[in-house]
Amino acid sequence: MLFFFPVSPLCLLTLPSLRKKQKWDPPVSSLDLPTPLFVIFLSFLSAFLCVKRMALDGIRMPDGCYADGTWELKMHVTDLNRDVSLRVTGEIHIGGVMLKLVEKLDVKKDWSDHALWWEKKKTWLLKTHWTLDKYGIQADARLLFTPQHKLLRLQLPNMKHMKVKVNFSDRVFKAVSDICKTFNIRHPEELSLLRKPRDPKKKKKKLEEAEVDLAMEGPLLTPGSASEVIYIGPVKGSIYSSPGLYSKTMTPTYDSRDGSPLSPTSAWFGDSPLSEGNPGILAVSQPISTPDTLVKLYKHQSLLDKAKINQGWLDSSRSLMEQDVKENEVLLLRFKYHSFFDLNPKYDAIRVNQLYEQAKWAILLEEIECTEEEMMMFAALQYHINKLSIMSSDNHLNNSEKEVDEVDAALSDLEITLEGGKTSNTLGDITAIPELADYVKVFKPKKLTLKGYKQYWCTFKDITICCYKSKEESHGTPAHQMNLRGCEVTPDVNISGQKFNIKLLIPVADGMNEIWLRCDTEKQYAHWMAACRLASKGKTMADSSYNLEVQNILSFLKMQHMNPDPQFIEPITTDINPECLVSPRYLKKYKNKQPGFIRDLISARILEAHQNVAQMSLIEAKMRFIQAWQSLPEFGITHFLAKFQGGKKDELIGITYNRLIRMDAHSGDAIKTWRFSNMKQWNVNWEIKMVTVEFADEPSLSFICAEVDCKVVHEFIGGYIFLSTRAKDQNESLDEEMFYKLTSGWV
Repeated sequence: MLFFFPVSPLCLLTLPSLRKKQKWDPPVSSLDLPTPLFVIFLSFLSAFLCVKRMALDGIRMPDGCYADGTWELKMHVTDLNRDVSLRVTGEIHIGGVMLKLVEKLDVKKDWSDHALWWEKKKTWLLKTHWTLDKYGIQADARLLFTPQHKLLRLQLPNMKHMKVKVNFSDRVFKAVSDICKTFNIRHPEELSLLRKPRDPKKKKKKLEEAEVDLAMEGPLLTPGSASEVIYIGPVKGSIYSSPGLYSKTMTPTYDSRDGSPLSPTSAWFGDSPLSEGNPGILAVSQPISTPDTLVKLYKHQSLLDKAKINQGWLDSSRSLMEQDVKENEVLLLRFKYHSFFDLNPKYDAIRVNQLYEQAKWAILLEEIECTEEEMMMFAALQYHINKLSIMSSDNHLNNSEKEVDEVDAALSDLEITLEGGKTSNTLGDITAIPELADYVKVFKPKKLTLKGYKQYWCTFKDITICCYKSKEESHGTPAHQMNLRGCEVTPDVNISGQKFNIKLLIPVADGMNEIWLRCDTEKQYAHWMAACRLASKGKTMADSSYNLEVQNILSFLKMQHMNPDPQFIEPITTDINPECLVSPRYLKKYKNKQPGFIRDLISARILEAHQNVAQMSLIEAKMRFIQAWQSLPEFGITHFLAKFQGGKKDELIGITYNRLIRMDAHSGDAIKTWRFSNMKQWNVNWEIKMVTVEFADEPSLSFICAEVDCKVVHEFIGGYIFLSTRAKDQNESLDEEMFYKLTSGWV
C-alpha cells in the first residue's frame, strides 16, 4: 500500500542534496535527523498543518472571531432589503469590503452611489483606503450598504413642497449649496435646513394631512453639476440635464422691472421640466387660495415658542444621516441668516421671490410684530403683487413693449451702480461731517412716573446727541449728552395719530438706559431715525448710506398713509379676499361684527393703502415688501433660551447680524446689547454647554444654553461673522473651510 503525503516547498529544497550524497552524514547532535527522515518529517508536518487549518476553518472563538483570524462582518443592503455576512480581517480596507460585498450579491446594478454607513457610530465610511481596524470596526458592528443620494421633501419659503434627491453623506452646508444651485438661488450661505415644528395641540396625523402642501406637479431634482430630473407627472422616468449654473455677469433671465421670466430662462434650467410651460415657477408668487390655509399652519404664541422653533436648525458641519434625517422626511429650506448680500433683481428673481414669501408668511403667521397701519401696508403690497403676478402670467408672451436694447440697459445699470443713484451732494460736502440741529422732545422714563416729554434744542454730530435747554445755550455745556454707539433703536410710529417716536436703549456699565425722542414731522423723524441707526453701528451721517436710509424711511412712511384721493380708490371686488392678506390677530379685533362688515371694512382699508403702491412694478413691489420687513423692530432677531452667569432665571439671548441681545423672556425688552464689532473672541465649553464671549472694552459675557445644543448658538455667531467678510469684488466661490472653522468648533 502506498501513502502519498503532501510535500512542502521547503522539502523540495533538500532534493538536490539527496542526489549528490551517496551515504549518510553522521548526525552532529542527538537532535539532528538524517536527511531522508527529515523530509518525511516535514511532509508529515505540512500535512498536519493543512488538516489543522481545514479543521479550524469555521470554528469560532469566544470573542466572535474565527480560529484562522477572520471574523464575520454583518451588513444590510437597503436596496435589496437583504442581510449579508462577509468573512473579513481587520486589515482589509473599506473599498475591498464593498468590492467583496458586490461580488457576493451578484446583482447587475450601478452601485457607484452606494457607501457604507455605521449605524452605531452614526458615521459614513467614506475613506475607502482606510482599513476596518483604523475605523475601529469589529465583529459586533452592523453596517448599511445604502445610496448616498436619497429623497428629501423640501418645503420652500413659499410653502411649496418639492421632492429633491440630496446627498445624505455631504455636510448640510454643502448639501444646501447644491440645492440652491439647482434652484438658481445665489448666495446659498444665507440658507439652511430646519426641522418641521410640531404643534403640541394637534394630534398626530398622516403626513399628507398634516402638511399644507400647495402641491406642485413638478420634478424630482438631484442637485449637482448634472442634475437628474425625474418627472412625477405623466412622463415617468424621463432624464434631463439641469446644470443650475449662475453668474453675476450672465445675461439677465428675468425682467428687471417686473420680475417676469424672459426667454433665456432655459439657460438656467437647461432641458429640465422647470423650463417647460412655466419656466419661472419658483420666481412667481401665488396668492393664498383660502383663509383655511392660515388656520392650519402652526402659529407661534410667544417668544419662548420662537426659541423652541430655533432648536430645529440642523448642524451645517454634519451630514443629514448623522442628524437622524430619514429618507422622504420633510425639512424646511429657509433663509437662516438675515443678512442678504448683493440682492440684484436682474439675477435674483427666484431669490427675491422666496425672500418675499418668507417675509409674507412671517407677517401673516405673526412670527414678527407690526402695527395695524404696517399690516395694512403689507396687505396692500400683497394684493398688488398678486394682481401683477396673475397679469404677468397671462400677458407675458404677448407683451412686446418691454423689449429694450441690451447694451443701453447694461450701460444704464452700470451708471446707477457706479454712481450709487442720483445725488445732489457737492464736492464741498465731502470735507464736512453733516450734523442735525433742531428742537426735539426728550423723555427719560423713571419708575412710577408718567411719560412727560421736555423740549430741548438737540444737536446730533458724529454719533453723539447733545441736549440744551434752548438754542442760545448750544455753545455751552449740554444738559444731557448721549453716545449712541451700540445702542438699540426702535421706532414707535402711528401715522394717523401723527406720532413719531424713537426709542433708544443706550448701553451703560450696569445695563441699558432708556431714552425716548419725539419728532414733530415725518421729515424730521426720517433724518433723526436714520442718524440714530447709523450711530448705533458706529457710523456718522457722512456715511454714503445716510441719504438712502432717509429715503427708505420716508418711503416706508408714505406707504402707510391712508388718506389718498377717494376718486382713485378701487371699488371693493370679490377677488381681494382680505382674510388671506392680514394676520388672524387683526381679524379678531372685529369678532363682534358681522362677517360681511369685517370683509368690507378691511378690504376698504387695504384698497385705500393700495393707492400708495399702485404704480410699482412687480419686482419693485417685492423689493419694497422685503425692505419694509427689514425695517420692523423685531426683524432678524433669532431667539434662544439661556441662563446668564450670575442670573437666577431663564432669559433670552437674541442673535442678529451685528449684535447679541440679552432679553427678558416674557416681555422681550432688551436688557443689554453687545456689538460684534467690539468682540475679541468667543469660546464654548461643550461639556456644560456654556458660551463665553470676550469684548475689547467690556466685561465678558457667559451664558448656558437651555433646551438647545450650544452648537446651534455657536453656529449663528460664527455664521454672521463669516457673512460679514463677504465683498463684491470677491469671486462667487465660497470658502467652506473658513465657514467650518468659524461654526463647527472642532474641525
